[in-house]
Amino acid sequence: MNLSDIMKIAERVECVQPSPPRAVFDLASTLDDVVDLTLGDPDLPPPHNVREAACRAIMEGRTRYSANAGLKELRRLIAADAEKKLGIPIDPEQEVIVTVGAMEASFLSLYTLLKPGDEVVIHAPFWINYAQVVRSLGAVPVFVYTRPEEDFQLTSEALEAVLTPRTRLVILNSPNNPTGAIIPAETLKKIARLAQERNFAILSDEIYESLVYDGKSADSILSLPGMKERSILINGMSKRFAMTGYRLGWAIAPAPLIAQMTKMQENIVACAPLPAQYAGIEALSGNTDSNFIREEFQHRRDVLYKGINAIPGLVCKPIPATFYAMVDISGSGLEAEEFVYRMLREVKVATVFGPAYGGEDYKDFIRIAFTMKEERLSTALERMAKFMENIRK
Repeated sequence: MNLSDIMKIAERVECVQPSPPRAVFDLASTLDDVVDLTLGDPDLPPPHNVREAACRAIMEGRTRYSANAGLKELRRLIAADAEKKLGIPIDPEQEVIVTVGAMEASFLSLYTLLKPGDEVVIHAPFWINYAQVVRSLGAVPVFVYTRPEEDFQLTSEALEAVLTPRTRLVILNSPNNPTGAIIPAETLKKIARLAQERNFAILSDEIYESLVYDGKSADSILSLPGMKERSILINGMSKRFAMTGYRLGWAIAPAPLIAQMTKMQENIVACAPLPAQYAGIEALSGNTDSNFIREEFQHRRDVLYKGINAIPGLVCKPIPATFYAMVDISGSGLEAEEFVYRMLREVKVATVFGPAYGGEDYKDFIRIAFTMKEERLSTALERMAKFMENIRK
């Protein structure tokens, strides 16, 4: 037996494909003076008191392990924070797990729930990792394609049309990455009714719920009668407090599921980093004002929306939430992947092609992450206008 047979890669890993946003990001990093609008990584610092709490934890030597599920005080604050929004009781010791980012919370949820052959419904455009993890577990992703002419809104009718007896889980992402769309309360009620009638679970990714603009908010399906018992809520510190690098997220779910996820956490990462957990305690302590983060991104949203729609051949619909925009580039005459790579090479603006988030249905779209300061956004818009002018010529 040769070494290639001994070190043969498992199929569950081989089926995972490299991330298109990362591919564009990696290429952009080899070029000079690129305005990088690829990754959802806010450039704002966390609130000052949160940074101080992390430093204080390090300097005081609070850098060891915590309980696998996270510090009790942090879980208590997460539960209390969620209770205010959801209007339902949450047991911090039995129904909350602190994880290494919301990404690990999603992974543990899927890893714990899914068996090979289970079907998982995902509404597109979607965050790429969902489908990747589902496939790696031997389960089957089933897609519901939302349409730009309907503002990328998921409907209960479209969801119901793809349900089968093998449907184990429906993943909801509202507000949505990459579209910014918010699922209306009435649609959530219809989906909740379907979940109870057809007996499937819900994974509700609400990581962007703090970045809803114009004084509005996003509803959660967990607040509806009978849904806490069949739902997992995913959230974290990354977007609300600009703490992406702290890698601090959580899941709220029924106690039996949290117990199994905690068991797996012990065998994967042990626990979330302790200084980050102390920073999280400070973030949720009631002393933290994170409104400036939402207000800054709303301002950038306005700059981008106005700027894109002023460029002939590009169209951006209203962006109710998140820091992403799906931009219609059909007026360029190019499909998205060619558009992205040409624009990167010719005018040094990095974006992501729409098909990365759901296939050829989105070949006329690119995704922009407006996580840069206004000055850099304005530079990007000037360069994009120049690129479109060059194409027309």
